[in-house]
Amino acid sequence: MTQMLIYESAVPVSAARHKDASIDALGDYAFSRDVNAVPLMAVEFPAAAAEYAVVFTGDENIMPAAILGMRGKQNLYLDDAGKWQAKYLPAFIRRYPFVFSASADNSTFTLCVDESYGGFNREGRGQALFADGKATPYVDNVLKFLQEYQAQFQRTQAFCRKLKELDLFEPMQAQVTLAGGGKLSLTGFMAVDRKKLKALSGEQLAELAKNDGLELLYLHLYSMRNFAAIKDRLAVIEGGKATVTPEADVSGAEQAAAG
Repeated sequence: MTQMLIYESAVPVSAARHKDASIDALGDYAFSRDVNAVPLMAVEFPAAAAEYAVVFTGDENIMPAAILGMRGKQNLYLDDAGKWQAKYLPAFIRRYPFVFSASADNSTFTLCVDESYGGFNREGRGQALFADGKATPYVDNVLKFLQEYQAQFQRTQAFCRKLKELDLFEPMQAQVTLAGGGKLSLTGFMAVDRKKLKALSGEQLAELAKNDGLELLYLHLYSMRNFAAIKDRLAVIEGGKATVTPEADVSGAEQAAAG
């Protein structure tokens, strides 16, 4: 998945184009119905690990991701009415319909809005983007949120680079057996290898602990039990029982690498 995963028509926010535009928070997340994983920032691990399987995806640019479903276009954390079925909502979802567009050298960022969002309107419903030609406090708050998100994104990248440098990742596969006997496999993601983690030197472990990395790794490993919760959500939709077994292998959640 790239930064634009759930965005269909993101354009730069400007007074000229959006002087009469508003955002009406609809209270539903139907825009995320077709994603089975979203990027997760390291700072989100404590809250997310209680409800989501937190894994790692990507090749060169590895990033954490929260698994949302077993099929490519099935979000099991969303009900039929578009309501989110978990206490914690990932920041990647919360920032929608806004997103930063980075310059080629990542030195500047432009605020963009997805005009395809159902709550985007020019009838004055919800929060106005501009007033008297100037950005409203609402837009200022959006900018602050996205600036913090970008800062956490960079910290998370550094964390993942360190894990890769320590060679802690192993490819994983989760397999669900449905009530009728059919099987679903989710591949293309990685987890931290417990044996490799235990084999680190005292100095390496101390460095991880100093930067809170060790705590994040244990939260990640703890979260893997949430594949069972995904299985339960799937069983409800499929109308039967299901079992899940994590296995080593690889390729399917690979779309969840943030750009």
